Amino acid sequence: MVKTLIFALLATMCATFLWGCGGKVSYTTVDGTMLGTTLHVVADVQGTSPQELYAAVMALDREAKASMSIFDPASLLSRLNRNQTDSVDRHIAFNLRLADSISSLSDGRYDVTVKPLVEAWGFAGKEAQENPNVDSILAFVGRQKVRIENGRLIKDDPRVQLDFNSIAKGYTVDLLAQLVESFGARNYIVDIGGEVRCKGVNRQGNPWRIGIETPFDGNMSNGEYLQRRIGMTEGGLATSGNYRRFYLDAKGNKIAHTIDPRTGRSAVSRLLSVTVAAPTCAEADALGTMFLAMGADDALAAAKSMPRMKVYFILADGADGYEEYVSPAMKAAIMQ
Repeated sequence: MVKTLIFALLATMCATFLWGCGGKVSYTTVDGTMLGTTLHVVADVQGTSPQELYAAVMALDREAKASMSIFDPASLLSRLNRNQTDSVDRHIAFNLRLADSISSLSDGRYDVTVKPLVEAWGFAGKEAQENPNVDSILAFVGRQKVRIENGRLIKDDPRVQLDFNSIAKGYTVDLLAQLVESFGARNYIVDIGGEVRCKGVNRQGNPWRIGIETPFDGNMSNGEYLQRRIGMTEGGLATSGNYRRFYLDAKGNKIAHTIDPRTGRSAVSRLLSVTVAAPTCAEADALGTMFLAMGADDALAAAKSMPRMKVYFILADGADGYEEYVSPAMKAAIMQ
């Protein structure tokens, strides 16, 4: 993937294809980096050059990171976590509201106050503690310990900290979709680091095809190993897994980045990958984290209790192979 504006513009292309009832539709493709990961946009924007679209996308990138990044010490979220301000913007307010709706489905397994735990285990830009004092950290973890009143963030304990990494990327994908629609796009796919929002059809007039990676430990390939493909014409899609961001502790135990906020420890189970399709990518992003944090048995039970939920699970079958669960609502989207 390209790393700078110059390379991004060199890699940006515009091509014209025919589909439908003989109409000519021009698709613009932009590749680059956003939120520190890969960016891919294909959209039938009208009257806009690739350079103009790229500039608008980069402005959105700066806005999202300035608001929600836990890695930028100057971001609004970082300052809220350090109690240097209590004013929230529209992005943080939206994500807290959505987090509440997902948390209500999760029996406490989805919680955006997990930052102190994520940090203690070495997944928030700091070195892992050798033996984190989980019990002491859990004293100031809990979604009920923070709220917004009149545009202000109120904490029951000043040590409470927020981490939107389970939702902010999906939310930014949704903002990116709104951006390309503002340029007149009716058919598009936008992708930030594998999280996707799409509408309409691709250049051939078919549903957009999204690959789901095979979840073996350390799979850092860019689509070389795919388990399934999913076809979509509208909505968001996100995949969560513990096969990339993990390490082994001194005893050889796998420590993964998905933390169960009830126990304060990694949520490692035979559930290896969760893919969720939802009306928005923010919902898909948060729900994927929720199911992964539940572990295999509880996630399967929860998914089966919500038959309208579009989910695709990949689980270890105990014999170096994989077991799959496709919810009834997702079956039509799975491509052979």
